[in-house]
Amino acid sequence: MKKLMILGGSAFILPVIEKAHELGCYVITCDYLPDNIAHKYSDEYCNVSVIDKEAVLEAAKKHEIDGIISFACDPGVASAAYAAEKLGLPFQGPYESVKILQDKGLFRKFLTDNGFNCPHSKSYTDKKAPFDDIDFFDWPVIVKPVDSAGSKGVTRVDDPAKLSEAIDIALDAGHNGHFIIEDFITFKGFHSDGDFFTVDGKIVFGPFADQLFDKEAVNPYTPAMLIWPCTMAAEYDKALHEDLQRLMYTLNMKTGIYNIEVCVGENGKPYIMEVSPRGGGCRIAEIQNMAYGENADLIENEIRKAVGLPLTKIEEGKCDGHWVQFDLHSTTDRDRVLKSLTIDPEVEKKYVKYSMITAKAGDIVKPFTGANMTLGDLFLRFDTREELDETMARAKEWVRYEFED
Repeated sequence: MKKLMILGGSAFILPVIEKAHELGCYVITCDYLPDNIAHKYSDEYCNVSVIDKEAVLEAAKKHEIDGIISFACDPGVASAAYAAEKLGLPFQGPYESVKILQDKGLFRKFLTDNGFNCPHSKSYTDKKAPFDDIDFFDWPVIVKPVDSAGSKGVTRVDDPAKLSEAIDIALDAGHNGHFIIEDFITFKGFHSDGDFFTVDGKIVFGPFADQLFDKEAVNPYTPAMLIWPCTMAAEYDKALHEDLQRLMYTLNMKTGIYNIEVCVGENGKPYIMEVSPRGGGCRIAEIQNMAYGENADLIENEIRKAVGLPLTKIEEGKCDGHWVQFDLHSTTDRDRVLKSLTIDPEVEKKYVKYSMITAKAGDIVKPFTGANMTLGDLFLRFDTREELDETMARAKEWVRYEFED
């Protein structure tokens, strides 16, 4: 029986555990939060901080694992790559390359040094240092931790007088005391996201999705929904795929899943924003499998890669209709107690293909400041983009929240 170690314990890795069990694997989940839901479904729980790479390596040795992944758990990716390299196990790429991808400061420098389009940026550890660089940036700017995902700790700053507060928010959301400031990019069209897959460094699956934000949320830069297929112009789609392929080869990447974010600026330049060697949160790989068919099972192939099993066929076919992954979330600006969360039965019957509501009556609902504050996910399918847009524009009518206060 193959032993698979998964770093993280959120509900987003439940389908990974289920698929691993279908493949006959023994699953060990790891983090420092024993009450996380995923540990109830794995075969064994290991209490270890996913950001402590030496502790992860020792746990991997102790359990004599056959493979390790960090799925929908951004903080654990570098530790998983480190343990895999030390133990001679498969991973998406060398530890040094993964470190670059997982640190926004290192990644921006790599992009600049290698001739990719990149926002004007600079990373810091000293909270006071940016105030000597006010004229270095083209305001407004974005401030964020170098080592977090899901828009946690991200703030747009229009006025340097507000910079100190944004830096504190970024540092509170990060782990290593580093933060980055970069020019704010105004998008042409939509920001884009998606889970990709490479085999021996070659991208074999990589459809972009339109990434939409809720402007009424406390953090308006937290993604609220993803829509496939995307509406990106073909010329930009081609340019970004070519840039991403060059990136994979330059960093000597191998086989596995990636969560990737890109955008096109109003200046017409395509930008690679994030490339993380892990499956994305919010069950992106699952909805892509439903939308693109049986040859798009990235979860199964990520497990197979990790434990040394042969891959199944992976190819990007045509999207079956128009699909949206919708993060259920509150627009409240304060903590509130949830009384109920319901979906209109007509919408549910006609469009919803999958739902996972994690919030329950009595839960404390916090402001939507990051992807970790979702109350669940819906997958919806439509025949046309027009029907999708019209229905999702009315989401506040057919998703009903009741609070106790």
